[in-house]
Amino acid sequence: MSSRVHACEYTVGVAAPAGVVYGMLADAARWPVFLPSVVHVERLDFDGVQERLRMWELADEAGADNADADADGGGVGGVLGGRVGSWYARRVLHPDARAVVFEQEDAVWPGSVTSGVWSVRPAGETECVLGLRQERGLPVAAADGARREAEADVHRRLAQVRRAAGRWEQLDELLLSFEDRVRIEGPAELVYDFLYRIGDWPGRVPHVERTGVCEDVPGIQVVSLDTCAAPGGRTVSTRAVRLCFPHAGRIVYKETLTPELVAAHSGEWSLLPDASGVTVVAAHQVMLRQEAVSPVLGAGTGLLEARDHVRAWLSRASTETLGLAKWHAESTVRRLR
Repeated sequence: MSSRVHACEYTVGVAAPAGVVYGMLADAARWPVFLPSVVHVERLDFDGVQERLRMWELADEAGADNADADADGGGVGGVLGGRVGSWYARRVLHPDARAVVFEQEDAVWPGSVTSGVWSVRPAGETECVLGLRQERGLPVAAADGARREAEADVHRRLAQVRRAAGRWEQLDELLLSFEDRVRIEGPAELVYDFLYRIGDWPGRVPHVERTGVCEDVPGIQVVSLDTCAAPGGRTVSTRAVRLCFPHAGRIVYKETLTPELVAAHSGEWSLLPDASGVTVVAAHQVMLRQEAVSPVLGAGTGLLEARDHVRAWLSRASTETLGLAKWHAESTVRRLR
C-alpha cells in the first residue's frame, strides 16, 4: 500500500516555566499521573541521553479527548477508553535545547512510524511556548481522515501537557507516592492468582462490593469497581485499566474514573519472591484534585490534611487486600501439606 508523509506542527502557550515543562516531557515514567490518556510507560533502556520505551495508552481518541475535558474538574477520565494501544518508542533528550526527539510505532496505523520533536521555548520566568511537530506516514487511500486524526492528536497532546504543567506551583503538594508491603510464606503463583482474579474480589475482599471485568486482550483488563473503603462507609465507584505481567509477577494499573479528591491514580502490585516465600508490594502514585478538597473534606481543610486523608484511605484498602492475599496463599499451602 502506498503512503505519504504528513507533517504538522503546532504550539501552545503554557503558564509554567520552561524548565518545569521540559522536565515533564523528559520524565515519561510519570506520564500516567500527568496525562489522562497514558496508562503506563516502561523504560527498557536508557544511557542518560537516549532511551527506549514501551507505552500503553487509551487509543480511542474520542475517549482521550473526553478525559482531557475532565482534567480540570469532575471525574477524570470517566471513559474506559475503548481500546488500549501499545507501542515502542525511541527518544533522544536534549536538556540544553529543551527538546525531545522521538520515533515510535503508530498506534492508529499499525506498521507505520510517527516521528517528531517536542520543544519548549521560554516566554518569561513563569511562561513558555510548547511545540510539537509530528511526521506520520499515512496510507494515501485514507489521506483526508488520517490527516485530521494526526492533527487532532497533536492538539490533544499539547492540551494534556499544558493542563498538567499549569499546576506546577502546587505539584509538590498535589503529588504523593507511597507503598505498602507484606511478607507471605507461600508461593508467588498463588498470590499473583489472587490479585489477578479481581472479578472474584466481591465476597473475598470486604471493601469491594462489585466488580466488572472485561479482558478482550489477554493480560489487559478493563475493570469497574464499587468499593466502600472510603471513610464513613460511603460507596465509591472507580474504573481502571490493568496490565498483567504474570511472568514478571506484576500488575500495573491506571484509574480512568477516580474519586472526587483524586485527579489521577496509578499503581502497581509487584511480587518479590525469595527462597521461602514472597514479599508483595502495593505502590501508589497519586495526584490530588485541589478544587475538591474543601467541598469534600470541609471548609478550611488544606492540602496537607487531604494528603493524609487520601493516603490513609488508599493504604487501608491495599493493606486489607494484601492481608487477604497472604491468607489465601498460606492457607492453601497448609491444606496441601
